[in-house]
Formats: sequence, C-alpha cells, structure tokens
Amino acid sequence: MRSTVVLLCIAVCPVMSVTYYVSNGGNDSWSGTSPDSAFATLQHAADLVAPGDSVLALDGYYAGFDLRSGGTGTSPVVFAAMDDDAWIDQRNPVTEDGINLEGADWVVVDGFNLAELPRNGVRVALSDHVTVRECYCEGCFERGIFTAFAEYLTIEHNECCGSVDEHGIYHSNSGDHPVIRYNVCYNNNGCGIHMNGDLSSGGDGIISDAVVQGNVVYGNGQGGGSGINCDGVVESVIFNNLLYMNHSGGLSLYMIDGATGSHHVEVYNNTIVQPDDGRWGININSGSTNAAVLNNIVLTAHPWRGSVSLDASSQEGFQSGWNLTEDRFSVDGGDTVIPLSEWQSLGYGVSTEVCAGWNQTFVNWQGDDYHNAQGSQALDSGTSQVQPPVMDDLEGVPRPQCGSFDRGCYESWPQGTEDPASGQSPSPRFLRGPGYVLFTGLPEGSEVLVLDLSGRLRAELYEREGTALWVCGHLPGGVYLFGVRSREGGLDSTGRLALI
Repeated sequence: MRSTVVLLCIAVCPVMSVTYYVSNGGNDSWSGTSPDSAFATLQHAADLVAPGDSVLALDGYYAGFDLRSGGTGTSPVVFAAMDDDAWIDQRNPVTEDGINLEGADWVVVDGFNLAELPRNGVRVALSDHVTVRECYCEGCFERGIFTAFAEYLTIEHNECCGSVDEHGIYHSNSGDHPVIRYNVCYNNNGCGIHMNGDLSSGGDGIISDAVVQGNVVYGNGQGGGSGINCDGVVESVIFNNLLYMNHSGGLSLYMIDGATGSHHVEVYNNTIVQPDDGRWGININSGSTNAAVLNNIVLTAHPWRGSVSLDASSQEGFQSGWNLTEDRFSVDGGDTVIPLSEWQSLGYGVSTEVCAGWNQTFVNWQGDDYHNAQGSQALDSGTSQVQPPVMDDLEGVPRPQCGSFDRGCYESWPQGTEDPASGQSPSPRFLRGPGYVLFTGLPEGSEVLVLDLSGRLRAELYEREGTALWVCGHLPGGVYLFGVRSREGGLDSTGRLALI
C-alpha cells in the first residue's frame, strides 16, 4: 500500500524548479539557492541541475562545466551570467573546452565570457534544441563555439574572435535545422562561420534547413576558409549578413567532406566586400546546384578575382539577379574571368549592375560603415522575390521602405526628421515595431543607452542621420529605460518604454 501512495504522489505533484547561484565567494557545501549561499563552482551546479532548473553566475572568474543531462521543451535547463562580467578562463574538469554539453538536450547558455580555452569556448555535441546566446569567446585555441551532431540549434547574439587555429563558429556533423543569427565573428584564423556536413564522421553528411541571418563577419581567413563556409549545406537560406575584409573567400557553397554540394541555397541581401588579398566574393562549386543569388552587394579590391565564381557542375538551376557587383565573373571555377555582359548573355545577372565606386556606394567603407550612401546604386534597386525569408534588414528595419528593396544587408530608413516650422530637429522620440524600436530626432553625434530595470545596460546605439535602431525581439517584455547622451557626454533626455 505504501508504494501505491508514493507512485500517486509522483503522478500528481508538480516538479519544482530550483535556481542555483555560483560566486567566487561561494562554497560547494552551501545550499546554492541564494547569492549569499552560492556554490563556488559551475561544475557543482551542473552535477545537480534537473529539468526546469537555472544556474546564475555572479561576476567573477570560473573554471568551466561539463553537462551530460538536460531539460525538456517546457522545462529547459538554463546557465546564465547574472551580469556582464562572468568569465570562464579555465577548462571544465572533463574536456578541454570551457563549456561542454554532451547528450544534454533543451539547454540554454546565456551571457558568459570565455577566454583562451585550450580547445573550444563552448562545445555542443549530441545535444538537440540547445541555445547559445550573448556569449563572448576570445582567443580560444580551436574555435569560439563548436557543435557536433546537434540539431535544432540556435546560436545568436554571440561574439567570437581571435580563434588561434580555426573558426569563430563551427557547426558540424550532419546537424540539421541550425539557426545562426546576429553573431559577430572576426579575426579568426579560419572561417568566421563554418558549416560542414562531415560525411567521414558518420551521419548522412548533410546539414539541411540552416538559417544564417544577420551576422557580421570580418577580418577572418588568414589561415584559409571563407567568411561563411558551407560544405554539404542544403535547402538553406543565407541573408542579411555583412561580410567584409575576409582574407580568403567571402561566401562559399561547395563539397569537400559533405555528402553533396551545397544545393538549393538562397543567398539574399548580403553585403560582401573583399580585400585585395581575398578570393572571390561568392564561390559556388562541386555540384552546388540550384543556388539563388539575389539582391546582394558583392565587391572586391583584388586585382583580377571578382564577384561570383560558378563552376560547370553547379550551373544547373542557378539564378542570379539584382546584384551590385564588380565587372568580373567566372563560369569555370575562377580559371578565367568574364565581364557582366557575357555573364548576362548566359542567362545570369538580370538587373545586375557594375558598381560605379565604393565611396558612392557606402557611407564610409574605410571606417567600416557599409550602410548604403545617399544616391547609392544599392537603393531601391532590388527585387521582392526574396520575401520570405527577407522581411527586414540586418538592423531590423522592415523591408521595403520606399517601394523597392535596397540591395545588400541594409535597408535605408526614410529621412526627414527636421521640424518644418523651426528647421530644428525635434526632441528624441521612438517608434515601436515588431522586434525593434526606432529612435528618431537624435542630435548629431549622440548615442542612446537602453537599460533594464535592474540597471543592466542592454544596448548602446549610435546616432546615424538622426536615428538609431534597437533590435530587441530576443529580449523579454517589460519596461526599459533609455537616455540620450550628447557628444559632450551629458544626458540630453531620458525616458522609458515598454516592450509587449
């Protein structure tokens, strides 16, 4: 009779989630359930968590953790930094990585700084439905974020830089349905973002249904590898990315260790600018058929390499149009170069134009500002055939703004914020939209600071032509505070806004 009662209680009593705290001043023998009774190590918390539990790390320096169990769709396990200064600078006790998730589904990792780890900053293996967001990974030997056999993965709002041997973000081993968005990857020895189906490692050798959106990728590839590399990536979309000054390729669709070429990939509204030591802006080869390349800006300072290189095995179903390019293309994998006129005679490049000059195209490319300049050929010259998936731009500005799509990753917001009666700029105000807030009427040279009610800085936005855009769709609803700081350093105005 006793066992029956126990089983009944398990069936009807809800599982209570626990929030654990970790602090440099803590002790693993304490309860861990408040900042004053915090654990000392992340690993001790990882050994205890159950579905629905959270682990909050206070500012400080920590060894990493190894997690071998996860949560559920309704009760994920969450590891998060409480503020902006929680650092993992020592490997976890089991692997050479900072954070290692293995066989741990439904886990969220949020807000950690990871520096100079002997292998990866964050490693996710054999784990599905994992989210890695708002982490900073610097100077790790192999990669900032690495995944293997991980499906339904979300990697968003991370910064990965200075990987010594390989890449900023590396998604590998046949992991389908990844979402890689709004990350900044720079100065990594290999690729900024690398995706590899890895047939030789088992699985089907294909990564399908990838969404690669809104990433800023620059200064990578001194050791080889493109800004964004796709080996065996199929039926996927790559859009609204800014790739500039990457020293090898820009964006590459190909097959080396994947099971097939990267076929049926939509390449829309990216801005790709290559330096004089870079390779082709877009490389499509090794049977990467049925690619669609629309609304992109693809430029290079290389003396003879050009905008798009296509090989014979990838020409089936290939579409390109409405791009802004150099006058150099190839249909034999880069062995020979043809002009736009010949490219168009082959049925490619409808409504494509040769760029008249970088200074006329961008606000200030030498200062890394690749917004479209006033009068740019990129303005209102694209096609709506990219909808969906392209509904807005890299900064969340809805597309189109003036009747037609802009080319590249930015959509220019209509100007004209001056008060027609006084000729002066109005007081700062904001316009809410789906996933964004647009601040207008900003003084020249000012910036907008956005904080949550705990005082944590959530965004620092710089004025551009009287406006600043806050992309906030990933943040929880509630009240946020903002202040406009003038060029001289004082707060001109303050206010509050609510996210629904």
